Amino acid sequence: MIFVDSSFFIALILENDQWHDKALKLIPKLEKSQKMVSGLIISETVTIIGSRAGGKAGKMIYDNIKDNCKIFPQEQSLYDHAIYTYLQYDGTLSLTDSVTIEIMKNCNIQKIVSFDSDFDKVKGIQRIH
Repeated sequence: MIFVDSSFFIALILENDQWHDKALKLIPKLEKSQKMVSGLIISETVTIIGSRAGGKAGKMIYDNIKDNCKIFPQEQSLYDHAIYTYLQYDGTLSLTDSVTIEIMKNCNIQKIVSFDSDFDKVKGIQRIH
């Protein structure tokens, strides 16, 4: 299982993104893996792609994520744990990244596909980029 960050989806869809070519090269590696996302990742992805490429592009990536990734259910307790991760990094990780880290811990996932170097700060996580 591998967690997929919004930065990957955004780079994949937006051809003018600085990481677009790298995202395309990662597709074969991801096709062989089970993928997980959170509702926060879906929200970030659809919002950014929709604002830059239009609502139809946002809907397209939403459908793609929904059809190809497991969506981790988010309960209040997840946020309660994530806020401590957020504090541990003194706000240098976003709350979304902190939630991602907690999901990865809960599911024993060590790998994340992301172009966000903030994940390099976190022990036990291997960032694929």
